[in-house]
Amino acid sequence: MNATTATKKIKHFWLYIIAGVASFGGLLSGFDTGVISGALLFINDTWPLTTLEQGWVVSSALIGAVFGAAFNGIFADIYGRKKVIIATGTIFAIGSIICGFAPSVFWLITGRIILGFAIGMVNFVVPLYLSELSPQKLRGMLVSLYQLAITAGILFSYLINRIFALSEYNWRWMLGAGLIPALILLIGISFLGDTPRWLISKKREDEARKIFARIEPEANHEKAIKEIRSALKTTEELKKSSSGKIFETWMLKPILIGIAIMFIQICTGINTIIYYTATIFKAAGFTDTIGALYATIGVGFVNFALTFVAIFFTDKIGRKPLLYTGLSGITVSLFALGASFYFNALTPYDLKWVSVGSIVLFISCFAFSLGPIAWILISEIMPLKIRGTAMSIATMSNFVFNFIVALIFPTLLKNIGEAYTFWIFGVIAILGLYIIKRYIPETKGRSLEEIEKIWQSSSSKEKA
Repeated sequence: MNATTATKKIKHFWLYIIAGVASFGGLLSGFDTGVISGALLFINDTWPLTTLEQGWVVSSALIGAVFGAAFNGIFADIYGRKKVIIATGTIFAIGSIICGFAPSVFWLITGRIILGFAIGMVNFVVPLYLSELSPQKLRGMLVSLYQLAITAGILFSYLINRIFALSEYNWRWMLGAGLIPALILLIGISFLGDTPRWLISKKREDEARKIFARIEPEANHEKAIKEIRSALKTTEELKKSSSGKIFETWMLKPILIGIAIMFIQICTGINTIIYYTATIFKAAGFTDTIGALYATIGVGFVNFALTFVAIFFTDKIGRKPLLYTGLSGITVSLFALGASFYFNALTPYDLKWVSVGSIVLFISCFAFSLGPIAWILISEIMPLKIRGTAMSIATMSNFVFNFIVALIFPTLLKNIGEAYTFWIFGVIAILGLYIIKRYIPETKGRSLEEIEKIWQSSSSKEKA
């Protein structure tokens, strides 16, 4: 390693520490999403649950997530990103304890709603925190770490489920294990600072300079502060000229695009694959339940491993090229998956391996494109003055779409069949390619202030 490389790594050491600690929020999000699938098998031994109660145990976290995303954006703008992350770690810890010691199904569902509330909070505040702290050349990679942490959390949940499967109080240990990463997040983030952009928006420029000095010792901090001040001033002037409106037209556009990004991410079917992989594999021809479950773990590993592609390349080749490549592969995989189900009954050949290959291709392409880059983009494109609230809206839409798709997926399978269900997702993927080409800007190599000016200038041209 030459001296220049070593110096560069030392220079960003504090930034990597911040990213590593903050990404425990993503690990918790993935863990509490995935752990319930294994725990549910043993919860039924403690309390025989009706199908409705099982549905509530699983989906209650999504309900909590909608409210967590909806009500905490404004707090991130008022109290800062760091304090909201601290609150999130606390809520994760409380929810894990309630689930682990739940004396009844009611308390278990209550604990899951509390965990969901924390998931809704963390899924917008950590990408927001990382994007505002990161230099533009590293922003994509560092925000991608959040998605990597989510996939790591899902794998961690599978491992925890296996470790405690044969233990007494098995499901309680499984659900309670989330307390450990929650405490790491809570304690770790307490020693870190808030983002310079939020500090400057609150007239705390001396604190912002100290944070800049830690994360980028050799950068021109005064120039960065001046750019942030200018962006804030422009926003204030536009708000004054708009007769007190909270959102000007140019602010609404990135919010709508953020919602569209989340629509594409969820409504191409990712969570149906994650939640129902074993079900899909059994429908495709796997008669062995254990084999189908092992295949699910394999899908989780692929999801984790391919996320590294985004980490290494999103700042080198850009967001849109990865989105085009990934979404094209997703489109092909969905139509191939639908075809494997459609022709399975019409041909003497066993097409279950076509189904397996299609799902692996889908997960692989999602892992380096829509998975991480959707979160990168919504953390980059929102105006500074309303960034917390705007990301909250986009994140809330993610969970609303998630809840709707998870709710109707079994009904679609029953009424129109697997083939047409996955072909519908494929059509949405094609629509997504058009939306990316037509409406989403390339943010690689641009500061957050430069991206904000794109929206302002495009609004001015439309008015002209």
